[in-house]
Amino acid sequence: MSLIYTDFLHQLSEHENLGSLKNHHPLAGGDINDVFLIETNQQKVVVKINSATKFPDMFSKEANGLDLLASAKALKTPNVLSFGTIENNSYLLLEYINSGKKLVDFWGNFAIGLAKQHQKTQKTFGLEEDNYIGSLPQYNNSDSSFLVNFYIENRLEPQFQLAAKNGFSFKTDAFYKNLSSIIPEEEPALIHGDLWNGNFMISAKGNPCLIDPAVSFAPRELDIAMMHLFGGFSEELFSTYHEIFPLQKNWKDRIDLFQLYYLLVHLNLFGSTYYNSVNSIVKKHS
Repeated sequence: MSLIYTDFLHQLSEHENLGSLKNHHPLAGGDINDVFLIETNQQKVVVKINSATKFPDMFSKEANGLDLLASAKALKTPNVLSFGTIENNSYLLLEYINSGKKLVDFWGNFAIGLAKQHQKTQKTFGLEEDNYIGSLPQYNNSDSSFLVNFYIENRLEPQFQLAAKNGFSFKTDAFYKNLSSIIPEEEPALIHGDLWNGNFMISAKGNPCLIDPAVSFAPRELDIAMMHLFGGFSEELFSTYHEIFPLQKNWKDRIDLFQLYYLLVHLNLFGSTYYNSVNSIVKKHS
């Protein structure tokens, strides 16, 4: 894959005035994008590359999401340098952040930053634009200040509809009716939106840095639930977070309800392996 993009990376370096390309190294980029560290005679930068036609505006939306997270002045994110399209390839240029080892108070600092980020709010749930969760559309069109309405209409129902098209059926009527009595109302929070353990890194200074967001103003328990889904986060983070910005009563009982969105996304992306997990949550709360 690196050889395929060599000519493109030379074009990109010239187009963005990065300097003369000296070397490039593939970086871990998940299942969607190809990611490279570019080294020129002037600097090091990270570039994410994808099809300009397959995922329209993916990188402009990611850039907007990173800028929004940065505006909270809470947790470090890579600075957005540029994004655009060259021929059939879209690209996103990002600050290169050297990785390091955790500071002793790494998890405490993570908790402080995440709480501060979640305290950034607005009047309604959603965002000015739709974006992506993985390679799937994520819908943010809402003028509602009601958390449950937003969660059903913009998170769960689009994924259930896509699941039906993919051949997976669920009985959701009773489940939806019960949600308003299970999930308490709360102000919209600025969330990362896809906060599993592969979407943060440790900077050279030993601090947490968030990458690959799917941001929106949404229930903050979505971030908390995703952090519990695949593990990789210290209990110290959650206890410190709860001291700073306490989660509402019985939040642990709602973890699976907010994991449901991400499990539906995985069902629609990766298939039947996730069907039983989704179905058991729906049945449990119906």
